[in-house]
Amino acid sequence: MRIARFTTGDEPQFGVVTGEVDDLGIPSEDTRLVGLAGDPLYVGVQLSDTEVPLSDVRLLAPVLPRSKVVGIGRNYAAHAAELGNEAPAEPLLFLKPNTSVVGPGDPVFYPRQSREVHYEGELAVVIGRICRDVPVERVADVVHGYTVANDVTARDLQRSDVQFTRAKGFDSFCPLGPWVETELDPSDLEVTTHLNGDLRQHGTTKDMIYDVPSLVAYVSSVMTLLPGDLILTGTPEGVGPMQVGDEVEVTVAGIGSLTNKVVARD
Repeated sequence: MRIARFTTGDEPQFGVVTGEVDDLGIPSEDTRLVGLAGDPLYVGVQLSDTEVPLSDVRLLAPVLPRSKVVGIGRNYAAHAAELGNEAPAEPLLFLKPNTSVVGPGDPVFYPRQSREVHYEGELAVVIGRICRDVPVERVADVVHGYTVANDVTARDLQRSDVQFTRAKGFDSFCPLGPWVETELDPSDLEVTTHLNGDLRQHGTTKDMIYDVPSLVAYVSSVMTLLPGDLILTGTPEGVGPMQVGDEVEVTVAGIGSLTNKVVARD
C-alpha cells in the first residue's frame, strides 16, 4: 500500500495511491488518491469519500516526524571510502531536526554558511509505533513503511565542525517522498540519484553494511522511537556537490522518485 500526504489547495490530508505504478514507482496517468480519515499512524487506514487524480494534487512530505530523524553515516563501504573514511565498527548515528523535512518539489535552500552542499540519496524507514530495545526478529512489527530521502549535507561544515549537527540540520535538508510504501522488502532495492538528468549514484541496499533490521534494533537500543520517526539508512557512493539551480532526483525501486530543486536562501 502506498500512502501519500497531499493538498488540493486546502488543508493537507492523507490518501492511498490507487492505479498502476511500475517497479520503479512511476505512476500511470490514471493513478488516483483515495482520501483517508486522518493520519494512518494514529487512526489506521480509514478510507473517506474523497477521491482525486494524482495529477490534480500537490504531494507533500509523506510523514512529519513528531520527534526525530535518525541518520546512519557511512553505511556503504564504497561511500565511506570515497570520503576517505573507514567503515564503522558499529552503526554511526546522527540526528536531523524534524524542521529539516520538506516534500517532493519543495526547494532545497542553499545556506549562506556553506560553499559545498552535497546530495545523498537513500532509503528511509518510517517507524509505526512506540518502541525500544526491538529484537532484530521483531523489527517488522514496528515499521510502518519506507520512503525516499535525500540526506542533504553541507560537506565543508561537516569537515570543519567534526560532528554532523549543523551540516545535516539546515531547514530543507531532508526531502522526503513521494509517498510511504508499507509493503516492501528492503533487502535489495536499487537506489539512484540523478543531478540535472545525469546519473551520479547507483547502488543497492544489499550493499549496506548494516541492514534495516539491524539498524532499527540498534537505534532502538539507544533511544525510544516514536510513530513517524525516520531512520535514514545511508547513501551509496557517488555523492557530490549541487549548485543553485540544480535539480536532484532520487529514486528507490519499489517506492518511487523524489525530485527537488536547489535555490538560494534569501
